[in-house]
Amino acid sequence: MKAFRTAAAGTVAASAVVVLSTPAFAHVSVQPEGEAAKGGYATIDFKVPNERDNASTNKLEVNFPTDHPLASVSAQPVDGWTIKITKSKLAKPLEVHGEKISEAVSKVTWTATGKGIEPGFFQKFPLSVGQLPEDADELVFKAIQTYDNKEVVRWIEPQEEGQEEPENPAPVLELTAASDEDGHHGSAAADSDSASDDSAKDSTTAAAATDGGDSSDTTARVLGVVGIVVGLAGVAYGVLAGRRRTNA
Repeated sequence: MKAFRTAAAGTVAASAVVVLSTPAFAHVSVQPEGEAAKGGYATIDFKVPNERDNASTNKLEVNFPTDHPLASVSAQPVDGWTIKITKSKLAKPLEVHGEKISEAVSKVTWTATGKGIEPGFFQKFPLSVGQLPEDADELVFKAIQTYDNKEVVRWIEPQEEGQEEPENPAPVLELTAASDEDGHHGSAAADSDSASDDSAKDSTTAAAATDGGDSSDTTARVLGVVGIVVGLAGVAYGVLAGRRRTNA
């Protein structure tokens, strides 16, 4: 009976290990490097995992939102991949820094020139984008992932509020509130003043430490000389005392 219980416990433990070691479901996602503030510019990374054991990802297409078009998009080179940025005419021109923009980026495509993203690996594809909208809390991108065995996975399903995550969710970029520039400059000035004060304090402390060090060195020398004199006096006294005993 004891052996049976031991075997059963071992089976349960083994099952737990199998369950815990099962990899989590991964999908194409997008995250900013730092923050993606409303009305500003940001560097964002599309993270693409390979979910297949027998094929490599050799192409990624990212379609940009049409409700909040982005006029400025530039790509960082990725080793082993070519990059194509596609622009389209806007139904309603944008005004960016006082200029009218009649077209915006509609799609960015990365195509592998080598092995692509092999099984067990992922790749990040960085973009610099802007100007981010001020009247939105997020931007939804639709991504299409292609494998070298011709399989295509469409990450295009929107996340409905209060609902479970869809099977193939579209990458979503969360936008943060715009920073108060005046407050930021004020804070920077305060930091600068504080840094100056700290620098002055550090200089004063260093000077005091130097003076203290010089004073300590002088004291040490004096005490050293006194010690030598006292030592010699002691030796002399001992010699004289010895002679007195001998004469006696």
